[in-house]
Amino acid sequence: MTYKVLHIGAGGFGERWCDTFLPPNVADGTIEVVGLVDIDAKALEIGRKHLGLKGQHCFTAAAQAFQMVDADFCTIVIPPALHEGIVDLALARGMHILSEKPIADTMEASVRIAEKVRKSGLSMGVTMSHRFDQDKSTLRALVSADAIGRINTVSCRFAGDFRLYDSWGRFRHEMMHPMLIEGAVHHLDIMADLAGAPCTSIYARTWKPEWADYKGDTDAIVLMDFANGAHGVYEGSSAQATGLNDWAFEYVRVEGESGTAILDHREIEVFRRYPMRLRQASRQGKGQQVSLLPGKKWQNALLIEQFCEWLDGGPPMATSVWENLQSVALVFSAIESVRLGQPVKVQEFLQSYREGASIE
Repeated sequence: MTYKVLHIGAGGFGERWCDTFLPPNVADGTIEVVGLVDIDAKALEIGRKHLGLKGQHCFTAAAQAFQMVDADFCTIVIPPALHEGIVDLALARGMHILSEKPIADTMEASVRIAEKVRKSGLSMGVTMSHRFDQDKSTLRALVSADAIGRINTVSCRFAGDFRLYDSWGRFRHEMMHPMLIEGAVHHLDIMADLAGAPCTSIYARTWKPEWADYKGDTDAIVLMDFANGAHGVYEGSSAQATGLNDWAFEYVRVEGESGTAILDHREIEVFRRYPMRLRQASRQGKGQQVSLLPGKKWQNALLIEQFCEWLDGGPPMATSVWENLQSVALVFSAIESVRLGQPVKVQEFLQSYREGASIE
């Protein structure tokens, strides 16, 4: 079945959807884009050209678009604080929803959205694009295949140079916690996925160096404990001088009982322990190189396809709104840890909000 899509957001990362993520799924008949929305007329025109839409299918007001367009689901690619209003419009029209991360800009709003979707009986997925990139998917497959044994630690470093105003989208420079909400939302999610168990405790420190042109904190160090005994360390910064590990080029290391897997700048290598040696020493760049998994679609292009397979009657996607509450809880429990200056029990934190919203 080809699903009709109303796409919300053509500017910023929304343009990437219009020129990279939606077209492959249009080309193979997975979807048909029947409407486009953006408050910026210039961004709307650029998105229209990418998608080959006619002018009458483009709108500057979301409410008008939802009244005029007959679609099976909508895609949401606008700032997190605006997500809930679009979700409400979609549910009122009986549309399924595929949204950019995070679910919303607060834990309360995220749980409210999940509860609304549950009551509606409709489906909602969240596009955790980086977890489903080709390099991270290859690392996940390697770790899941027990190539390095039981997991001990997962480490991740993101070091990007977005220190100047508007280098990372203006709204992020105005946020209180841009690194945690807009950056670590991906990286902590990837770490929990690689650890193979829910996060039980999180301890975060954040700050902003004086050279960073932001209102909120651009740098973070996060310690994580997982239910299976694994531990995690995250280092994130959007104010680095040289951008050593920018978006899609992060450094991730997974230490296991019998080996180590390293992902750095989209290259993966594995080191294995030799049982008969008393001790051994290794050096990055000298391990066994691992080829990336083959595939035509990655990131959000793949997630759009998975969402449509779910709508076709398949199993819920791994990033359904209910499963993605775990990812959102990582971010907001980290923010709570910063406020308290102490570790936060993640599952208790999440449960407190679920109970308040009566989520089953």
